[in-house]
Amino acid sequence: MPLVYIGLGSNKGDKEKNIKKALGYLKKKIKVHKVSSLYLTEPVGVEGGWFVNCALEGETEKKPKNLLQELLQIEYRMGRRRTGTKGSRVIDLDLLLYGEMVSYEEDLILPHPRLHKRKFVLIPLIEINPHLYHPVLRKPLKAILNTLEDPHQVKKIIH
Repeated sequence: MPLVYIGLGSNKGDKEKNIKKALGYLKKKIKVHKVSSLYLTEPVGVEGGWFVNCALEGETEKKPKNLLQELLQIEYRMGRRRTGTKGSRVIDLDLLLYGEMVSYEEDLILPHPRLHKRKFVLIPLIEINPHLYHPVLRKPLKAILNTLEDPHQVKKIIH
């Protein structure tokens, strides 16, 4: 089974509770190996308050498009409606990596097209697997992060 990496984010309502609820749903759909710490992150290209973000590593026998549909169903179940606007989100689930698969289909782009441009995605991914590399850029995610010019803040949440 391929390793999959999913990004989770929320900037509406009880953000940490939303993340935990989404993780509960995901654990019923895939075998979850690791979940990163939670991070408080400045919004990038989205209106609204700061996000709580994390990432998970898991395994699944589901095909990539089927897994993506499962993520969209969880978002819908939790109250997210994709209206095309860049507003606040109860939950945002992104399929970041599916093994080493590269896809440029209209409804499935892998790796996630903005994965290498965002600290709030790279930092949690590197936390759970410091050896990950970008299958298109053929660079370690750590190297990408070290040269990234992203001014948005990412702060680990410590309880």
